[in-house]
Amino acid sequence: MSFDSFPIWAFFLGTILIVMASIEVGYHLGGVARRKYEGEKESSVSGVSGAILGLTAFMLAFTFGMVAERYDARKGLVREDANALRTTYLRAAFLPEPDRTETRRLLKQYLDVRLALTQGDRVDPKRIDAAQDQTNRIQHRLWDIAVAHGERDLNSDVAALYIESLNDVFAIHATRIAVGVQARVPMGVWLVLYALMILGMISIGYHAGIAGSKRSKAALILALSFAMVIAVIAMLDRPGAYIRVSQQPLADLRAFMEEE
Repeated sequence: MSFDSFPIWAFFLGTILIVMASIEVGYHLGGVARRKYEGEKESSVSGVSGAILGLTAFMLAFTFGMVAERYDARKGLVREDANALRTTYLRAAFLPEPDRTETRRLLKQYLDVRLALTQGDRVDPKRIDAAQDQTNRIQHRLWDIAVAHGERDLNSDVAALYIESLNDVFAIHATRIAVGVQARVPMGVWLVLYALMILGMISIGYHAGIAGSKRSKAALILALSFAMVIAVIAMLDRPGAYIRVSQQPLADLRAFMEEE
């Protein structure tokens, strides 16, 4: 099971409902405890509540840091991808015809697949799989051409440089798939985060129930705050969902190829 099956709005609304329900449960338990156990004091409950909320804040910061770091990595990989493709495209000029023309055509097609994948409102798994299949076919053909020229002259420095740049393109592609598509916040982290959030909200409601205070309307503000942070984490965790990585370096490279 993956949280990718849940839309972002479900994270937002679900978090609001969970927070509000947890506070209500805690308020009810606190009211029962106030009537039955006179020894239960607000000060001790306040300390426990503060500790749980502190742990919740730590988990939120940890999870947000995880997805923010991966978002920065995706931006860096776009630049590296553009540089590697540009180098390979330029070094393909040393290949004899007709392989030179075919190689450059394949590199343009390879780049078009990347740019097309980022279009639209969101990137769905079927489009990712189709783009990956097309990319694999292009990579195999590019490698076959490179191997054929390498076998003709094993001591050729030009062939070695071209193969090196082509390897860089393939390696960066594999890294982009691993970081941008396959990497996710682990299920265990999500479960711990929500568990701590529920316990923290229960402790807040319990504290209010012990004190005998009325239900505060500020609880909705608290629920909205948690929901917004959780929604941002979920958006950063998914490729192409609302928060996109700019593909401008690849678009600039495509324009350069057209000028060539």
